[in-house]
Amino acid sequence: MKVYNTLSKQKEEFVPLKEGEVKMYVCGPTVYNYIHIGNARPMIVFDTVRRYLEYKGYDVNYVSNFTDVDDKIIKQSIEEGIPAEEVAKRYIEECKKDMKAMNVKPATTHPLATEEIPGMLEMISRLIEKGYAYAASDGTVYYRTRKFREYGKLSHKNIDDLQAGHRDIKVTGDLKEDALDFVLWKPKKDGEPYWESPWCQGRPGWHIECSVMSKKYLGDEIDIHAGGEDLVFPHHENEIAQSEAANGTEFSKYWMHNAFLNIDNKKMSKSLGNFFTVREISEKYDLQVLRFFMLSAHYRSPLNFSADLMEAAKSGLERIRTAAEKLKYLAEKGSGNMAAEEAEALKNTDAYVKKYEAAMEDDFNTADAIAAVFELVKFINTNTGESSSKAYVDALYQRLFQLCDVLGIIVEQETEILDGDIEALIEERQQARKDKNFQRADEIRDQLQNMGIILKDTREGVTWKRV
Repeated sequence: MKVYNTLSKQKEEFVPLKEGEVKMYVCGPTVYNYIHIGNARPMIVFDTVRRYLEYKGYDVNYVSNFTDVDDKIIKQSIEEGIPAEEVAKRYIEECKKDMKAMNVKPATTHPLATEEIPGMLEMISRLIEKGYAYAASDGTVYYRTRKFREYGKLSHKNIDDLQAGHRDIKVTGDLKEDALDFVLWKPKKDGEPYWESPWCQGRPGWHIECSVMSKKYLGDEIDIHAGGEDLVFPHHENEIAQSEAANGTEFSKYWMHNAFLNIDNKKMSKSLGNFFTVREISEKYDLQVLRFFMLSAHYRSPLNFSADLMEAAKSGLERIRTAAEKLKYLAEKGSGNMAAEEAEALKNTDAYVKKYEAAMEDDFNTADAIAAVFELVKFINTNTGESSSKAYVDALYQRLFQLCDVLGIIVEQETEILDGDIEALIEERQQARKDKNFQRADEIRDQLQNMGIILKDTREGVTWKRV
């Protein structure tokens, strides 16, 4: 299995630290509002990586945090006139709802930054003892960036080229020894949440949080650290500096980063009016469509979000689900054991599984994996029928289900469909046929079929049944 490692800027053979086990840390969202579709990409991508590793038999310890103390959370709490803790708690629950709707598996552990303060104080103290950090006169604790000789090894930046005042790394304050030093602990401001520390009443810097949570739940050295490419510098670079200085060992063996998501070929921003939350998308689309869309491109390729591409994803997902529904329908009607020619046909589908696995093992190329699933769908549509045995169609269904499940794609939607809703759609279809709007009539038939409803036109009218 090949994984592109941001650290080496090349694909490397994946070899875990301990055979059969994978320790994986993925930076989670800052919970001050509903998550946006930019947050959704790493959630979906790295959930899929986890699923494939589990499919290959690895025991994956998957840790993804919630940043529940931050300037944005404090700002939101002031605007709403409620404690920051309440803001964070509310949006953690909303985030979990969105993750469930996107079929993102819960992490092995979802640590909260505010519950790990003792570990942060301990790591900061160790960094001070080792000379990698110092406390300023106002109680702020800074990290001595230049003391860590390998600083810049992840982002491939040369520390001497980083100009003082660079917006990516400069933290306001005149008490730093060097303009490149970054904050580990900062004093509280009026009205802000704070914790007691040896240096001042205050709260942690952002970077120290992930170093500590990774160490506590996964150990000093981990297999994979992942997140969006916007986190490479300075966040992940600073994590490496902190963790390796404090723990005296390599922090993470592999670093994985997904590329940006654009909206209609523009960067997503509130000022451009193209900022979408996952919750807003869910009002128009099943979030399985969003997941399918996210996986339709390689995770390291920039991805453009548009209405046309979402409609294409919706159609692609429906093709897969229609094939699954056909197999379920045939399984209910069919019986008996697999015939010799069916066994041979089933064996031919091994080629699609091999293509799928080859794609996933080439740095988790989900786009090519989906292409292999579509080949299997085409095979199902052309090699099954009323005469197919139950054993044969069940085996094909299981194969389709398993490949889709690794991608987190649900082939069988369990929805509560009311008889009245079905009758209304049938009536609309009848009217469309009277109006000679055959395209709309066909769309409704397909829609009902995807809902598991089979129509039959008879002399007495239209009858329907669930499959």
